[in-house]
Amino acid sequence: MPFIATPDGTEIFYKDWGSGQPVVFSHGWPLSSDAWDTQLKLLADHGFRAIAHDRRGHGRSTQTWDGNTMDQYADDLGTLIDRLNLRDAILVGHSTGGGEVTRYMGRHGTSRVAKAVLVGAVPPLMLKTDANPEGTPKEAFDAIRAGLAADRSQFYRDLSAPFYGANRPGSTVSHGLRDQFWRLGMQVSLKAAYDCVAQFSETDFTEDLKRIDVPVLVAQGDDDQIVPIRAAAYKSVQLLKDAGLKVYPGASHGIHGAYEREFDADLLAFCRA
Repeated sequence: MPFIATPDGTEIFYKDWGSGQPVVFSHGWPLSSDAWDTQLKLLADHGFRAIAHDRRGHGRSTQTWDGNTMDQYADDLGTLIDRLNLRDAILVGHSTGGGEVTRYMGRHGTSRVAKAVLVGAVPPLMLKTDANPEGTPKEAFDAIRAGLAADRSQFYRDLSAPFYGANRPGSTVSHGLRDQFWRLGMQVSLKAAYDCVAQFSETDFTEDLKRIDVPVLVAQGDDDQIVPIRAAAYKSVQLLKDAGLKVYPGASHGIHGAYEREFDADLLAFCRA
């Protein structure tokens, strides 16, 4: 299996499919690169080089005790991009992965980046504050940490319902998809999963978004129960220099079903443009 080693010795697993202009995918919490398989195949089938990695502590990458920070996630992504010598790359980030992509561009610049896609992404800030009243109260994230510490297996099973909108009337979410969420979540070390909650909820990406000088597609479902769209996509497009917004009516946080088919078409069109 392909790995790259970061300066602190962490082994980062990645998939590298197809050839052509590189499209690099960053996954959400608590998943891995496997969550992007449909999009990896789609892009590789259409003449792109599709790449996705497992964040440190997740999937097949090293389960480090330290380094579970947004800055380190961004630096790990930078190491992957540098080691593979990627140029003119398109970066795609979902949820926490959208934060990782945003922090990478804010921290390392865009010299290797052509454009980016943020889908259901956590920027600019998830946490409710006086300056961000649309955010989510800290108590909600404390409950996530408590659920992880008490019984993470059951917690992930329960979380898969709002993640994919399975708790909505008429939901067609399959048991298999929810099982996949649980399976990928259980591959994350407890320490990495626990630490990452603060990173995706409390990191302020406002200044990172302002620094991004490449075209960005901001996409999100308006029934996202995990990342409120009013605190995320609607605010991000106002901070970016060159952004387009796509809202998917009734769509959840997790990408699946009709939402996934529509997003895939939009992703491919954006990459080709």
